[in-house]
Formats: sequence, C-alpha cells, structure tokens
Amino acid sequence: MSFSLDAVGLVHPNGHRALQGVSLAAGRGHRIAVIGPSGAGKTTLLRVLGAALRPGEGELQLLGESPWSSSAAALRRLRTRIGTVHQSPPIAPRLRVVTAVLAGRLGQWSTLRSLASLLRPADLQGAHAALARLSLEDRLFDRCDRLSGGQLQRVGVARVLYQRPDLLLADEPVSSLDPTLADATLRELVAQSDSTGATLVASLHAVDLALRWFPRIVGMRDGRVMFDLPATAVDAPLLAALYAGDAGVPAFPP
Repeated sequence: MSFSLDAVGLVHPNGHRALQGVSLAAGRGHRIAVIGPSGAGKTTLLRVLGAALRPGEGELQLLGESPWSSSAAALRRLRTRIGTVHQSPPIAPRLRVVTAVLAGRLGQWSTLRSLASLLRPADLQGAHAALARLSLEDRLFDRCDRLSGGQLQRVGVARVLYQRPDLLLADEPVSSLDPTLADATLRELVAQSDSTGATLVASLHAVDLALRWFPRIVGMRDGRVMFDLPATAVDAPLLAALYAGDAGVPAFPP
C-alpha cells in the first residue's frame, strides 16, 4: 500500500477547514487524478500526502509508515521517497538548471556529495536525460531566472523524474503549459509511474487531461471527497454537480 487516509481532517491556523473526513487509499503504481473547483482542498490533500502538513484528525499511512509517529530522522528518510511537482516550483532564481534537477536526489546523497554537486554537478548525464524527456536539454547550464514560467515548471518535473520517488505527487503540474506541452508532460509523468512502479497522484483543473491520462478520478469539493470512480464512470452530470455554482465549470470532453 502506497498510502491510506482514514477520516482525515485538517484545519488551517486561520480557522479554515481544508479537509473533512477524507478517506482514500492507493497501492503501488496506481494513478489518480484529483479534480474539483478552486478551494476544494486538492493542494492541501497533496501536502498531507507529501508529509508536509500534519492532519489534525484521522489516520494516515505513507509508504508503510506512520509519518507523524516516527522519529525526525525517519520522517526525513520518508520524505526522500516522496517527490512533489509544484505549480510554482520552489527553485532559486540564480540556480543553474542542472543543479535544480540534481537537487531531486540531495536527500539521498551524503552531505559531502550534495555540497560538492553545487560546485561541480555530480551527474550531468542523468540531469541531461531527465531534461531531454521534456525537450529542455538545451537549457542544461542556463540560470533558472532566464526561463519562462512554463520552462521552469518543466524543470520542476524533470527534478522529480530524476529523483525517482516511490510516491509522485503533482499539484497542477501543467498549469503554465500550452495544450501540446501539457499533454507531453503528463505522458512523461505517467511513463515514470509505469517504469518505476511509483504511485502518481495529480491535481488538475483540466478535466480532459485527467480523464485522458488517469484511470481513477477523485472529485473534491469543500474539503470532502465527493466521488472516487474509474474515469469511464465520470460523466457530464457528475461534473456539473461537482462544479455547481463555480464560474469555471469545465466542458465535458467529447
């Protein structure tokens, strides 16, 4: 089992209840898309799955461990097995692209090797291969502040591909990309899941992409799971109910 959540709830410090009674489970290699209107709790759910937020209610298991009952050292080790693609990648502007990609394995390397890699990249071939999957190999030595938003988002994807995590989380990973690049990027994330057995969970506003690339769809609204269904069972009336009252209701793909 890659993860299980049983009646998980979370209230942010400002009093906003972001998750309410969320129960989900996924095995190794499963692919899940999480959809729903803005503010539904999708990002919070991914942060809980990434052991970045501690839920206040319910039970959580990640990769066979209870993260918040573990020692600090065990929690750090667990986090090295989880990779997250952020909507806005937290990459230092002056960092070179190669260094940003290699940072995916810093948690797996010794302190000495990590520090040495900042001066002399430790695995040029590996970084080049990860970037090539996203048509960015020609930007290997560029500084990240010279990239467009879409290119920087793909660097964030390349970093996670290089990391090879057991649990791969993607929070709106293609929000800055045009339709062709978005499709190609999701293809690479799915290929990574297939080749390594990693469980892939992605939050997506683009319902057509969710249905195209993910066999299981979780619909969220107001911090709750409204449905957890095979993609083939998600139809227009179900989406209309999920996005009811939301100005950005997506059209059901033909």
